[in-house]
Amino acid sequence: MFFLVAALLLMGIALGTAAHLPLPVTLVAAAAIATWLLVFSVRERRHQAGGTPR
Repeated sequence: MFFLVAALLLMGIALGTAAHLPLPVTLVAAAAIATWLLVFSVRERRHQAGGTPR
């Protein structure tokens, strides 16, 4: 339950911040976050498949 409350609080802060930023800045930040998540998921998949150890 605590995790859900913290996630909603952080989401509200992020959305509130994005509402006050110019659109190009918001899009660049969204692209950076999406890239980070993509790299993370590829690394995790490679690790789960028995690739190189960390």
